[in-house]
Amino acid sequence: MGGAMKQIRLGDSDIQVSRMAYGCWRMAGQGASVAGASAMVHAAVEAGYTLFDHADIYGRGECESLFGRVLAKEPGLRKGMVIASKCGIRAGDDPAPGAPHRYDFSASHLIASVEGSLARLGIAHLDLLQLHRPDYLADPQEMAEAFRKLHSSGKVRAFGVSNFRPSLVVLLVKRTSLPLLVHQVEISLAQLDPFTDGVLDQCLELGLQPLAWSPLAGGLLGQGSAAPASGPGALAQSALLPAMDAMAAKLGLSREQLALAWLMRHPSGIIPIVGSTQPKRIRQAAAASQVELSREDWYALLNAARGERLP
Repeated sequence: MGGAMKQIRLGDSDIQVSRMAYGCWRMAGQGASVAGASAMVHAAVEAGYTLFDHADIYGRGECESLFGRVLAKEPGLRKGMVIASKCGIRAGDDPAPGAPHRYDFSASHLIASVEGSLARLGIAHLDLLQLHRPDYLADPQEMAEAFRKLHSSGKVRAFGVSNFRPSLVVLLVKRTSLPLLVHQVEISLAQLDPFTDGVLDQCLELGLQPLAWSPLAGGLLGQGSAAPASGPGALAQSALLPAMDAMAAKLGLSREQLALAWLMRHPSGIIPIVGSTQPKRIRQAAAASQVELSREDWYALLNAARGERLP
């Protein structure tokens, strides 16, 4: 694998990953092609990304399929990759018309979902499986049994969760003998809840690596974006973006690089998931892994994101 991106170990495991992950959720967008997907993958590999994030619902499986076709053309790319996927969200009308959109952590669905992801990706095992959104009917004992079967069969190397309540993480940890390595959750300068709702505290307590989805707040924090005139967070964003631009200019960074570096400054070892489909932006974002903000700069951005000074 090329690139000079820093590496980090997931929890107490022997799995080493890049300091940032490449998110494949947009890979199957309008005009998607194997050539386009290959350009994204190669840009990420060349920039040093080794952790690739998928989910079975991304593009209704098409993102995994495109990625699998890239690997089929160039099998050597698989070496050095840590391939992650998520499951547990079921679309409406699955498996029959009239079925509601829902969450499903039943053992049979988890096992079938992994087998589907492996077939689409064309690989023998997932390096990391995450449960996508908490099933309100989740039985931690059944989830733990599914983990045991998937691990013992060699289909999944390690496990994690996504968007979980801290209380459900505790229940699952108590039931499974296999360690949880990651917790994927929305974190950004525009989404500060994990700093106050116990999620990041629990990651530090249990040794879970936080994976930050939408670290640029769906593009809001990207270069050239402007704060909305109204709506949730508009006041805070009107203060945040100018503050980011001033600090980015001071530090010689882009706004995107600053937003990513801000996340990586946290002691839990947040891994931002970069989801750009543009090879140039994929490469540029990687430079954020080399930046370490001062405590003063970090808090200056937090205050701007809050729209008010701390009490």
